[in-house]
Amino acid sequence: MEETEILKILTTESEEFRKLGEEHNTLEQLLLELNERVYLTPDEEMERKRIQKLKLLKKDRMAELFRGFKEKRRSN
Repeated sequence: MEETEILKILTTESEEFRKLGEEHNTLEQLLLELNERVYLTPDEEMERKRIQKLKLLKKDRMAELFRGFKEKRRSN
């Protein structure tokens, strides 16, 4: 099974995966907005780093779910 097929299945069947994807995209948008600014205040810089960490955590969890799904399919 190809990765795109697995992503499609997870997106339609896993609420957690879908929610993580939506949150990841929202964080990506916020990060893009901050990165477009010429200057960031210290608070904005801290917020940017916080968003980056959250985004990475969500991506890591999605990868975990993806691997788990792939392994489960392989063992069946």
